[in-house]
Amino acid sequence: MKKTGAEILMECLVREGVDTVFGYPGGAIMPVHDAMLKYPVHHVLTRHEQGAAHAADGYARASGKVGVALATSGPGATNLVTGIATAKMDSSPIVCITGQVHAHLIGGDAFQETDVTGITLPITKHNYLVTRADQVAQVVREAFHIARSGRPGPVLIDFCKNAQLEEVEFEYPEEVSLPGYRPPQHAPLTDLEQAVRLIEQAERPVILAGNGVLMSGAMKELQMFAVKTQTPVAMTLLGLGALPASNPLSLGMMGMHGEAYCNQAIQKADLLLAFGMRFDDRVTGNLRTYAPRARKIHVEIDPTEIHKNVHVDVPLIGDLKTILTDMIPLLDEYDHSSWLDEIAEWKTETEKRSIMSWPDDGKLYTAHAIRALWNATGGDAILATGVGQHQMWAAQYYHFEQPYHLITSGGAGTMGFGLPAAIGAWFAHKDREVWLIDGDGSFQMTQAELSTAVQEGANIKVAIMNNGFLGMVRQWQEFFFDKRYAATPITGPDFVKIADAHGIPAKRVTDPDGVFDAIEFAHQTPGPVIIEFQVEQEEAVYPMVPAGADLDDMLRRPIRQ
Repeated sequence: MKKTGAEILMECLVREGVDTVFGYPGGAIMPVHDAMLKYPVHHVLTRHEQGAAHAADGYARASGKVGVALATSGPGATNLVTGIATAKMDSSPIVCITGQVHAHLIGGDAFQETDVTGITLPITKHNYLVTRADQVAQVVREAFHIARSGRPGPVLIDFCKNAQLEEVEFEYPEEVSLPGYRPPQHAPLTDLEQAVRLIEQAERPVILAGNGVLMSGAMKELQMFAVKTQTPVAMTLLGLGALPASNPLSLGMMGMHGEAYCNQAIQKADLLLAFGMRFDDRVTGNLRTYAPRARKIHVEIDPTEIHKNVHVDVPLIGDLKTILTDMIPLLDEYDHSSWLDEIAEWKTETEKRSIMSWPDDGKLYTAHAIRALWNATGGDAILATGVGQHQMWAAQYYHFEQPYHLITSGGAGTMGFGLPAAIGAWFAHKDREVWLIDGDGSFQMTQAELSTAVQEGANIKVAIMNNGFLGMVRQWQEFFFDKRYAATPITGPDFVKIADAHGIPAKRVTDPDGVFDAIEFAHQTPGPVIIEFQVEQEEAVYPMVPAGADLDDMLRRPIRQ
């Protein structure tokens, strides 16, 4: 049966299990939107293409499925770039489909023509230029396979308008054959045995659990490994939830703003087991002094990450879930109680410095609001964040018991990510409570997506931590630039009035006594709700590893009596 290229695209999306796409229409993608009316696919009209990419990303992270974003050519396509880069840095599986001018016009600077495949080549896992309708089915099938397999990532399909309009016989490709693309699964037995020998010799081991644990679905295997070997688990920002925060072996988050005792444990370790993490600079500090006495085992599906930042003793290249399944039967049970007791002493000292131990001074701190939210939701909400101080406090004070519950931009650190990502996460789990924790600066970057939330009836709750600063940059200026606050004080609209203009219920909280009631109000009110917390302006995130410092050379919060 003959179909247009646009119809073939929609047919393939349905067969890939797509029921929701995020996008913005335009001339070069119009045939696709027209064809969509014939198929059971819901189009979410975001207010900016960047919002579409972030929403598709949030959907992918929350659901484990491939998120889809649509945009037209030219500025529509280039507006996706930040969202694509965000997904690439965090290994998020999205497929972005952009309209393009007619194939015979390419290279002639036609209206809204942009070389988007060239622009996105460094920030996609793969991309395609489709110039004929008979290419569509194969390209879409391959794009989804590449996006979700191996180390996941974004794929872009640039779709010429003539290819959308042409009619060809449709035949769905049931198989994908990519001879040069074979993501590894199992590591060689000799390598596994070498890793086991290092584990047997270790007295102070630490597991470093990254986003790869969640990508591989290896949470059960991680817990089995940790319990059997009695090895404590430190997590990256995107690895939070890989092991329940309440598990006795959980050390919480490592790195620049990680738990002090966690960083101390890494620096004192004699063996690091890196599971699905890439030794990012935010978790290592000074590479020359990073874990100086530790041997290192790196389990990673992407071979380009091996030895990239940190040289390791045993690389195990393959799927993390598969490799742990292969390795666990080879391991004996070990007793590391003295090592765990030593870490527990450091943890006790850290807790004395926690803002949660401060006496009540009547001031409203972001950390207190986030902990109240954690208590009110039982830690069960899906939490999206923007980027800044609030993001780090969310990671520290909202304890994640389950995977896929923190939706945040890690590697790219993309301000404005939170609101559209929360909308995407809600489409993935309409039965779950979805909260956005955002800063006043980060929120203003994509606040137009409130209109999207209203139009879609998205049941998301927005908590804006308003301190009147670009807080994380201000903190650096406080510590390292003698409080010269250049370009960091920021004004904003009346967020309650902004909510009212959208027909969104809202409250403003100015003191600790109003926190619980405001959260309960949001919880009980259907649809989107905004709560503005007017928090302390010059509070800092502790601990903090200064740029270039040793991982355990941290600025610590003073102990308050």
